[in-house]
Amino acid sequence: MLLVVHVLLVAAAVRTPAAHAWGKEGHYMVCKIAESFLTKKASAAVKDLLPGWAGGDLAETCSWPDTQRFRYKWSSPLHFADSPGDCKFDYAKDASEHMLSLLVWLGKQGTATTGTERGTYDRSESLMFLAHFVGDVHQPLHCGHTDDLGGNTIIVHWYRRKSNLHHVWDVNVIETAMKNFYNNDVSTMIQAIQRNITDVWSNEEKQWETCRIRTKTCADKYAEESSKLACKAYEGVQQDSILKDDYFFAALPVVQKRIAQGGVRLAAILNKIFSGNSRLQSS
Repeated sequence: MLLVVHVLLVAAAVRTPAAHAWGKEGHYMVCKIAESFLTKKASAAVKDLLPGWAGGDLAETCSWPDTQRFRYKWSSPLHFADSPGDCKFDYAKDASEHMLSLLVWLGKQGTATTGTERGTYDRSESLMFLAHFVGDVHQPLHCGHTDDLGGNTIIVHWYRRKSNLHHVWDVNVIETAMKNFYNNDVSTMIQAIQRNITDVWSNEEKQWETCRIRTKTCADKYAEESSKLACKAYEGVQQDSILKDDYFFAALPVVQKRIAQGGVRLAAILNKIFSGNSRLQSS
């Protein structure tokens, strides 16, 4: 079964976020975790679609869409699903403006309609966009508040370094965790998250991968989760706030779990596309 993923560009207002979704390490971890749960059939199909420069590793491609925003301008608004700040994501109300209504993955080869144009799309790029957007929707501040561009305009200090709230969740929490606990080794952090999936979160993992909706993806569910988490991320944060250990130790478990959920769900999606069911391969 072949994968075609495309997007419908109907955003009423487009903004270019000041920060990318997750950092490179965050996206890498989501996709590396997904790789470990792919069935043999899905893994082979994914590797067949990857560009040569990826070396057969899906995780190497998962930050690629962040480098393509100027080349593919239609993709820029698809990296976020901000809301008015009500801690909710209303699929019906927000569908015309947010990326999750724009994601479509189809199990067939052919053409896709954008609403204004029709064409055939590169399946390798479709796979890379899909993997990236699944990661994006699990980063809480990519479902943050519209008026501050998902925390991009809230300037804070991460310990002694100037940052913004969005970047804290994209990059700073992961970087600090890698430095303090994982010897700056992304593989070690991935292994720790994988152990939590099979141990601490083992009773939840089956729920993560399940999507009972046949007519559309469960992307709105993932966005609603992130929107609620984003509201908590804003608590106590103002312009020029100094965020230290208290904030870090509250944010880190959320970041690690969202990376885990993104990886599990990406694997379930790819397994369903290429193997016919969303069941995960035992890692």
